[in-house]
Amino acid sequence: MANSAIIKDITFHVGDIVRVHYKILEGEKERTQIFEGLALSIRGRGDNRTFTVRKIASGNIGVERIFPLNSPWIVKLEVKKTGHVRRAKLYYVRDQSARQVSQIQK
Repeated sequence: MANSAIIKDITFHVGDIVRVHYKILEGEKERTQIFEGLALSIRGRGDNRTFTVRKIASGNIGVERIFPLNSPWIVKLEVKKTGHVRRAKLYYVRDQSARQVSQIQK
């Protein structure tokens, strides 16, 4: 199980708050969208590695998105806050409240 990954010389770990700058095509236009949330898991091997990011959208609805690690659509990745966790997969966070999740970041 992977606890960390490297994208464009930036290392991030499971439990970190990350901002993924993702390139989106709308018709013929290109724009960059930012998806910020908690890195829940990193899985796979070699070129087939993916990572899952979960954020709380408006109305307290959790939104998860799975990104491939070597995607040409990822423009940049920023680590906003590092987390200290003891698990490789943080799937238990799905059942917790926002207050309990914020305690992970301490």
